[in-house]
Amino acid sequence: MVHSDQYQDICILRLSAIGDVCHAVSAVQAIQRHNSKARITWVLGKVEAMLLADLPDVKFVIFDKKQGKAAYNKLKEEFKGKKFDVLLHMQVALRANIAAAYIPAKIKMGFDWSRCKEGHAIFTNKRISSQSEPHVLEGFQGFAKAIGVPHYKPSWQMPYTENDLVFANTQLDSFGIKDKKVFVISAAASKKERNWLPERYAALAKHAHEKGFKVVLTGGPVDMERELACDIQRFCDFKLLNLVGKTNLKQLLCILKCADLVLAPDTGPAHMAVTMNTPVIGLYAHSNPKRTGPYLYQEYAVEVYHKNLKAQFGKTAQQLPWGKRCKGKNLMSQIQTHDVVNMFDRIVIEKNILESK
Repeated sequence: MVHSDQYQDICILRLSAIGDVCHAVSAVQAIQRHNSKARITWVLGKVEAMLLADLPDVKFVIFDKKQGKAAYNKLKEEFKGKKFDVLLHMQVALRANIAAAYIPAKIKMGFDWSRCKEGHAIFTNKRISSQSEPHVLEGFQGFAKAIGVPHYKPSWQMPYTENDLVFANTQLDSFGIKDKKVFVISAAASKKERNWLPERYAALAKHAHEKGFKVVLTGGPVDMERELACDIQRFCDFKLLNLVGKTNLKQLLCILKCADLVLAPDTGPAHMAVTMNTPVIGLYAHSNPKRTGPYLYQEYAVEVYHKNLKAQFGKTAQQLPWGKRCKGKNLMSQIQTHDVVNMFDRIVIEKNILESK
């Protein structure tokens, strides 16, 4: 039997992305709850560190992929003379696998054989137990279990400051949010093909507006996201609060905390909202929401993934490697407005959103 107290010096390797590091936080904090003496170092990406900065009792080592070879040399220097009890290697991408070679540890724990890709097994000497059709978050639970943490219900204590929360409340109050419900549309994914159509986002915004919600658009400071937000606004004949490009990650986290409901495609803010216990409607065409959907709200995903998987490969998700992605630039257009409206109405009722304070 594995006892968690035999691992006092623990290194976490999960470089990206925003949604995945949110999933990993729940595993890290479960380890901390079970083993209060554990010393945790987390190697992660530069952008992700902006969200997780000041996570309690975690030392962060930033890996900036833009630095190329220098990033690996910095890891080597950072850990010179160090030897962790265990490295929890939570990412199979080649960049992360190479980074693992620069992190000295007695045990290098990786994914099970079915999830080993891009040489992952070469850089590990132990593996977590195999899992049946796991969500990404459940994969990270497997790492906690492998070092003796009993099964736990995922929870999060995300770091943000009072100033971040004041910023969020000030922005919302200036829009007349007081005594109104807040519907946030985080419309853009990292790849344009995963975005829904702007006129359909606008239709949901109008539906929410008619139900008494104030509608807020959020997103990052890139042209694609700003253009999408402007397109959504053009289809609306009422005022929306456009915060796209106007928040940092912690301020966005607090906007999502203040929201009553979020609509998003396969993107990091959907998972940020989950950490704040804010209900999410996820829109999925390219990836399986059972694997990558908003963890606490998977049943509220509107998806065309499974029918596209069958059309493209002639098999079901259970017959293909778990996590198989669909390809196509126009798959999201298959998600119909009325299906999302129906899901909106369903989640509002089932989560008592209009009745809650």
